[in-house]
Amino acid sequence: MRKSLVSAIALALAVSAGATLAMPAQPAAAASLAPTQLPRNVRPTHYAVAITPHADKLNFDGRVTVDVQVLKPSTRITLNAAGMTFSSVTLAPASGKGAAVKARVAVDGKTQTATFSFDKTIAPGNYKLAMDYVGTIGTQANGLFAIDYPTASGQKRALYTQFENSDARRFIPSWDEPAYKATFDLTVTVPADEMAVSNMPVASKANAGHGLEKVTFQTTPKMSTYLLFFGLGDFDRVTTSSDGTEIGVVMQKGKGAQAAFTLESAKAVLHDYNQYFGIKYPLPKLDNIAAPGSSQFFSAMENWGAIFTFEYAMLLDPAYSTQGDKMEVFNTAAHEMAHQWFGDLVTMDWWDNLWLNEGFASWMAERETEKVHPEWNTVLDTVGVREGAMSVDAVATTHPIVQKIATVEQASQAFDTITYSKGEAVIRMLEAYVGPEAWRQGVHNYLKAHAYGNTVSDDLWHAMDGVAGGKPITQVAHDFTLQPGVPLIKVDSAMCSDGETTLKLTQGEFTKDRPNKQPLRWHVPVIAEVVGNARASTLVDGSATLKLKGCGPVLVNAGQTGYYRTLYAPAQLAALKQGFGKLAPIDQLGLMSDTWAEGMAGLEPVSDFLDMAKATPADAKPEIWAEVAGSLTGLDQYYRGDKARQDRFRAYAVAQLKPVFARVGWDARPDESTSTTLLRTQLIGALSELGDQDMLKEVRRRYDAEATDPKAVPPALRKIILAIVAQHADAATWDKLHAQAKAEKSPMIKDRLYGLLSYAKDKALAQRALDLALTAEPGATNSAGMIRGVAWQHPEMAYDFAMAHRAQVDKLVDSTSGGRYYPSLGGSSFDPAMIAKIKAYEATIDPSARRPADAVIANIQYRMMVRKDRLPAVDAWLAKNGG
Repeated sequence: MRKSLVSAIALALAVSAGATLAMPAQPAAAASLAPTQLPRNVRPTHYAVAITPHADKLNFDGRVTVDVQVLKPSTRITLNAAGMTFSSVTLAPASGKGAAVKARVAVDGKTQTATFSFDKTIAPGNYKLAMDYVGTIGTQANGLFAIDYPTASGQKRALYTQFENSDARRFIPSWDEPAYKATFDLTVTVPADEMAVSNMPVASKANAGHGLEKVTFQTTPKMSTYLLFFGLGDFDRVTTSSDGTEIGVVMQKGKGAQAAFTLESAKAVLHDYNQYFGIKYPLPKLDNIAAPGSSQFFSAMENWGAIFTFEYAMLLDPAYSTQGDKMEVFNTAAHEMAHQWFGDLVTMDWWDNLWLNEGFASWMAERETEKVHPEWNTVLDTVGVREGAMSVDAVATTHPIVQKIATVEQASQAFDTITYSKGEAVIRMLEAYVGPEAWRQGVHNYLKAHAYGNTVSDDLWHAMDGVAGGKPITQVAHDFTLQPGVPLIKVDSAMCSDGETTLKLTQGEFTKDRPNKQPLRWHVPVIAEVVGNARASTLVDGSATLKLKGCGPVLVNAGQTGYYRTLYAPAQLAALKQGFGKLAPIDQLGLMSDTWAEGMAGLEPVSDFLDMAKATPADAKPEIWAEVAGSLTGLDQYYRGDKARQDRFRAYAVAQLKPVFARVGWDARPDESTSTTLLRTQLIGALSELGDQDMLKEVRRRYDAEATDPKAVPPALRKIILAIVAQHADAATWDKLHAQAKAEKSPMIKDRLYGLLSYAKDKALAQRALDLALTAEPGATNSAGMIRGVAWQHPEMAYDFAMAHRAQVDKLVDSTSGGRYYPSLGGSSFDPAMIAKIKAYEATIDPSARRPADAVIANIQYRMMVRKDRLPAVDAWLAKNGG
């Protein structure tokens, strides 16, 4: 699954293929079951599912017959079911010999289970459990849900399913846990003029009368319930093929041209993955289904053979989409396609090991993006991914990559930055530690050994032990996945003698909020170099000595594959700053990131980063200036509400960035790099955010001129210009944007325009956006995002509004997002009163679901600390440096 790309802020912008798969034995039961896991007395092996949806009534009729193995004498069968009413449940011997017996049904809404009780004990053996029921079609992305969207010919309604992590139970009564793999036959009775899509190709169609058609799909491979998919609507489908597999993109009619890039990309990615994994994609087709709307929880889902993605993350509209959108589309497709192996073919045993799905898919997508599109230079993005993880991992509310999951809500909360970004960063480090080819062989061995089965993390480490050449990969992996936190590598000394530098390193722990914390301990793979000389590596366990070729500035974490921070002595850092231009761009980013984070944490002067930013030449790499711009706008937020100090800081920051934008300019050059194209948008956003009046006037001029001069707002800049205009809107401008949103017929653009209405700095307009969000007008899946959009500029207003209308807002948030949505609204606040409000909210929810709220509280406390303890040093630096 790809985490949601919907943002409240627009301004922050040698293994052979085709190996034979072994079919494993049934996975062993988890060592200790979570309290919400099902009894282990029955195991399903096959589901025959028949569904008749009634889209107009938002319900559906269902019948499912499950082939089950009763493993021990039982009088009850318990499975998962939510939001459905049963009319008949029977159990019959699979052999057909013996009468079916009726069950008494007891549904427990709190535990999302149904228990079927029988008068006589059921002997161990094979049976068929048949269930007739009626289910609900929702309006948020959980279970079977409906999306209404505009077209030139009027409103349309399409149906889709979303089951991860625990919502297949809303579609079929089932053993809705990842370890209960089974095969599926799906038959649907649907309007004959609409297209039905599922994991497998259509096996047959038959006239069902009354304008209906019975569509039966081929049997799926053995897979987990959360990977089943069904979609229905007025669709088009475009296709290509790769290595004998049909690849399709399914989307609303008339949008085929916007799917061309995804289709072309999927063809290349599937071929590369077949080669890399050494295991050919096993299904006959792979569809990518694009849907209007959005979710606060996810942007795409890896259903086996039927990847679901919201339109904004799959389709490219030439009138609106940007280079950044194109890169996100590719990365999203590559992420979900990686899941076809990591997650679908081999699945974690329980949600504790979710990172085996998400961390690997994130890492593989980045690797594939670097391979297919080297011109995008996305290897530099890996520093940002790591920084995002470390920012979360360095506070008390963090958790290990492998975490204990006890409830459905905790499983939903596990889809977070630690699982995705830290997982990706740690895999990148481990790959560098054992070597890329050995790592690939280990991945192949792991997938081949566990195909169609379930695993825990140690299954992967055991596979890596066999190819790591004696390196203690399991020890290193355990240190980084079973405990939380960020190692800190301190460069105690660097002594040069006879053309060789001896480096002495010690280990601590980097933390943002616990300066006196007793540090944890890791085995840390460290790569270092004397700048311009050969690299050397060591494993730091407490302390280590490393000899390097040459004399001069020493760079630790050369290549930036390590998941740790590096703390240099002042003289060492000064030498690196002096030779900054000699560093590779990725190491420049890494050094700046460490310097910024350590300055904010009080481990070194904040002025170290400001000195580095000030010394950055105007012709530095675009990625370096993007880092500077992002840090300056981030620092600006800490001054919010203190106009005099903020104006002084902004004068300095604008003076830093304006010359860079003058070099980049408004107009794209034919030969410019992708990084320059992205920097243009970033600088327009940053200078506007910093209140540069020249930039704001030019943005407004272009917006006003678009009606008579189409070139005033080129497609590549339309999104950022509209976002800035919306943020600084007056009532007349807000009304104009609102009218555009109501009139727009493209769902993707319409959704975006409604989102813009929530960006206004003006409090009265922000209140209008909140009020509008509670109406049906924006669309059921957009309203929660609008409230979150208001929260960026007005956290207190948005939080209080949502809590005052909680019953209504609950209906606008998909259930998998509920536990984190409300606390997140207060996340940008500096007001201590917000902490009290979130604690009051915590008191209303289960203690096991409070981590997201605790994390928001910790972040507010950290931001308050920075404002109190760090900004005075920034003020002092500005006084000396022309602020």
